[in-house]
Amino acid sequence: MRAGRPAVNLVLVVVAIDALGFGIVIPIVPNLVQALSGEPAGPASLHVGALVATFAAAQFLLAPVLGGLSDSYGRRTVILISITGVAANYLLLTWAPSLPWLFLGRFLAGATAANFSAANAYIADVTPPEERARRFGQVGAVFGAAFVLGPAIGGLAGAVWLRLPFLLAAGLAGCNALYGLFLLPESLPPERRRAFAWRRANPVGSFGTLAADGVAARLGLAWCCMWFALGSLQSVFVLFTGLRLGWGPGLNGSAMAAIGVTQAVVQGLLVRRVVGRLGERRTAMLGQLFSLGAYLMFAFTRSGCMIYAAVVLQGCGSMANPAVNALLSARAGPDRQGAMQGALAGMQGLTAIASPLVAATLFARFAGAGLPGAPFLLAACMFLFALLLVRKAR
Repeated sequence: MRAGRPAVNLVLVVVAIDALGFGIVIPIVPNLVQALSGEPAGPASLHVGALVATFAAAQFLLAPVLGGLSDSYGRRTVILISITGVAANYLLLTWAPSLPWLFLGRFLAGATAANFSAANAYIADVTPPEERARRFGQVGAVFGAAFVLGPAIGGLAGAVWLRLPFLLAAGLAGCNALYGLFLLPESLPPERRRAFAWRRANPVGSFGTLAADGVAARLGLAWCCMWFALGSLQSVFVLFTGLRLGWGPGLNGSAMAAIGVTQAVVQGLLVRRVVGRLGERRTAMLGQLFSLGAYLMFAFTRSGCMIYAAVVLQGCGSMANPAVNALLSARAGPDRQGAMQGALAGMQGLTAIASPLVAATLFARFAGAGLPGAPFLLAACMFLFALLLVRKAR
């Protein structure tokens, strides 16, 4: 299949359904951890961080393998395998009787978490390089739009039964697998495939895709910094707002929906215009500057209004992700898009192993001392470092 909007639209539907299921469970996981462990927010944050790190560790180990397989056997096969694993994970979480079962479910989800890297490789297959930032922005916009509805559904369903959001997400993942099976065509023709090699697919070897190019290495490191910062938001935001503002699943779901709205608007409507005016590198730097300000506001907030102001800044900062991804995609050949996206997913997984553990430790250490926003201060520093790296990546 050649470049064209129909091909992109088909894979965007896959991303939308998957993101909706992901958004449904986000506000509930910390509450489920507290229910199963019987611990208050501070100690429970360590379990939440470890769960996020478990997902990331599995992703780090297997994302390069799945990326390599997509270069050899096509994107569609990998996407279908990934969605099936996601559905199995949500079913496991629905009936998990204890914390070890939660960890098993998150490992299974991380091991098959190739949806977005495979989707990005799919889009790179069917899109010319000069259009990729816009298309990657559409992936982020669809993800954000699904997040508008997902957390709201999760918050309402979780108020009925804490496990109900996982059951709903499993049903969505099952429908997504059927959609992909019957409607999603392959994007990588046989003549553009290459043989699978464990040398390139192992987590360390996959980094050679980036290390061989100095500019790509800087961009890859900036990518790690951005995802390290985002990991802190994912792992402690719900516990932070519960401790600082007394928020529950409903208000947290609304805040996450607001993040989705701003991200959808920025990546769906503004990225194309900003990239056209500033270029991809400057767009990435501007987004990182917005995110830096957002995390500083998160760190010192004492009101819901300030949280929502930071949410808007964070949404504006989301323009950095498709811009950096487009810069990296342009440095990979047509037969190495899966390897590049797999390497990025692996690096993202590697940093996400450390990020939630560090964020949870900082939260547990400083929450009692009156500074529960300490993880967000570290996140702001990471975005500053990422900005400097992209600035040097000429």
